[in-house]
Amino acid sequence: MAKKPISGEHAPGVEHGDPTLQRLRRRTFIKQAAVIGGASAVAGWAALAPADWPLSLRDPDGERGKPREPLVRLPQGGFAVPPKPGAAALGIARGQQIDKMVRSAVDSIGGIGHYIRSGDVVVLKPNVAFERPAILGATTNPEVLTSLIRLVKEAGAREVRVVDNPIESPQSCFRKSGIERAAVEAGARVYLPSPGEFATLQVPGAKHIARWPFFWRPFADADKVIGVAPVKDHNLCRASMTTKNWYGLLGGRRNQFHQDIHGIITDLALMLKPTFVVLDASRVLFRSGPTGGSLADVRPGHCIAAATDSLALDAFGWDELLRRQDKPKPGYFEQAAAKKLGEPRWRSLSRKDVNIG
Repeated sequence: MAKKPISGEHAPGVEHGDPTLQRLRRRTFIKQAAVIGGASAVAGWAALAPADWPLSLRDPDGERGKPREPLVRLPQGGFAVPPKPGAAALGIARGQQIDKMVRSAVDSIGGIGHYIRSGDVVVLKPNVAFERPAILGATTNPEVLTSLIRLVKEAGAREVRVVDNPIESPQSCFRKSGIERAAVEAGARVYLPSPGEFATLQVPGAKHIARWPFFWRPFADADKVIGVAPVKDHNLCRASMTTKNWYGLLGGRRNQFHQDIHGIITDLALMLKPTFVVLDASRVLFRSGPTGGSLADVRPGHCIAAATDSLALDAFGWDELLRRQDKPKPGYFEQAAAKKLGEPRWRSLSRKDVNIG
């Protein structure tokens, strides 16, 4: 007689009453119950915890539901180059020959070859904020920019980029100021701002712009950064020079910073540490700034100055070029100096003052 196959609950070792099997089943059940219980507890916590607590799912203002933009950072040491031993901290050139003045000022702080290496990608940041011809002093003199581009290219720069995010129409500002033509004819590439050019920049320690939209694309692979700013009066912060010039790299609703103008300028000094800066005092907008609009507000400055310390250069501009040495300096000088972002006591620094003629 044929034997029935052994299977199912009648198979040896798997009978329903087997003590070993019962222990295994109990352990499996306990583990599963613990997992389910833990998941339920976490879900309950996430649903009930206040919005600012870890793992909370609450989103009362919709902020958690917004897509997270990637954050970017500038190099930790900025774009700074250590000063050349024996070089002056401030290079000052006076006269009327702009090209020679630019070269002399940069030579005095160590020479362009000390700062720019062959193959560098160099960003130049002029002030192109307004639709004004350069003669009105509200924007960087195109002749100064041209000389600086040529100087940088002579040092072997692979690419020179001219960038700004003007307050008024970018295309009109670059065209009317003469900056676009000067840049292109000198062999530089002009970057105009558009939404795809910006990224959220992290600025650790900043009061207003710890995370803020920044004109990122031209900086993403840059090796060196040079600011070149006019000397002008400003109705809010009293003066606009090399440190305030970085304002033109911000996006977003930057006009809100006018409530604490000296605080934001201090943040700008923290945000960007340039290779060096150039103060364009070929002409000086001594009143009605920052926009100007009348030749009566402008006087010849006959000066170009350069430094690695923006605060020192601005202080020189305040005292000597705006001729306000008898007036207290704007608040950002003290705030930035307290954070060790520069030295406003420019007279205590070494300087070379050359008369070009």
